[in-house]
Amino acid sequence: MDKLRIVGGKRLQGAVSIAGAKNSALPQIAASLLSPFPLELTNLPVVTDVQAMLNVVGAQGAVVSRSAQGTTIEARALLTVDTTYETVRKMRATVLVLAPLLARNGQARVSMPGGCAIGARPVDLHVKALQALGAHVEIDRGVIAASLKSGLRGARIVLGAPSVGATATALMAATYAKGETEILNAAREPELADLAACLTAMGAEIEGAGTHRILINGETSWRAASHHSIPDRIEAGTYAVAAAITGGQLELTNARLEHLASAVQILEMMGVNVWPSDRGIVISRDGALRPVDLTTEPYPGFPTDLQAQIMALATCANGASLIREAVFESRFMHVPELCRLGADITLKGTSALVRGGGKLYGTEVMATDLRASVSLILAALVAEGETIVNRVYHLDRGYEQLDRKLRQCGADIERLKG
Repeated sequence: MDKLRIVGGKRLQGAVSIAGAKNSALPQIAASLLSPFPLELTNLPVVTDVQAMLNVVGAQGAVVSRSAQGTTIEARALLTVDTTYETVRKMRATVLVLAPLLARNGQARVSMPGGCAIGARPVDLHVKALQALGAHVEIDRGVIAASLKSGLRGARIVLGAPSVGATATALMAATYAKGETEILNAAREPELADLAACLTAMGAEIEGAGTHRILINGETSWRAASHHSIPDRIEAGTYAVAAAITGGQLELTNARLEHLASAVQILEMMGVNVWPSDRGIVISRDGALRPVDLTTEPYPGFPTDLQAQIMALATCANGASLIREAVFESRFMHVPELCRLGADITLKGTSALVRGGGKLYGTEVMATDLRASVSLILAALVAEGETIVNRVYHLDRGYEQLDRKLRQCGADIERLKG
């Protein structure tokens, strides 16, 4: 397995190009199975999760072709309604092929997916959404089996929580339902609005995406389409923390300030400067870091996917920060590894007290999930001496060439082939 070697103490300076959003790309690739016409997707990030999802739709019979312009997926005929555990075990988002397979073929069998071990992420909201639209769904021995007797029918779907995945499932299935579907308590993440924009380009009629109430007029007349994915707000937030933690200045080209409002608010509270540029956003810090009190929430609240990065930043603040994780109950697995670097963090349930201001020292650490891995790299950028980060395959799932981008901005970082 590859490792990353980082020598801390370098101030980052320069520009970083923010890639397309992984969490937009994955549902859009799944949505390609809804239509028999080609879908061209541009601005897909070059990360292993995207390749894994392309492999999944390819296994269902879709033809995938890639060029310098983008990736085209044509699911003219689906060869199977089954996805095996081997094809879905690496990431959670593969459950998103359930709705398209069911809508196109009247039945689907999808193995329960894998992904980062950050806590329980049950599929019950996906199941309830499909049941509301007329599907029969059972879960037996690790397989979700769904079938239809007389097609999908429009309905009112009230989600028990604003789940991103369940909203995407309901949205895709509703494009095939007879009549109008209303999704209430829908997730409002920009990636879902981007999925709706992609589906609209494919022929769907959707209103309200990005709000708590989405309306879909089903029985879509599908057509060939092209869609350009939005930039990755989590990648942008990660590089913003990299600039802040090293006391440097980075321009994040392509980043959208409107997608980062809650993260920017926290950064500014901590003493970080943020302003828009012609190409994106500029992040800098020239004074001391202040502690912060934050709680992760569904969008537009502070994102759970930036919690580990802000915790790394808080270790360098002058004072104690309190970070509450309210989305995933097991998303503090990076804490012991940060403590190996010298951080002073106390856990109590779903809260972490970070006593900042002490020195961090390089050592050998191990990544436990995607965002945990990048928090260790951020801490290593300011740690005294050399840090080795093991199991960086987690990092490659969601960050496009992070080590190269950091190195171009002045970081002393290299990949050691395993």
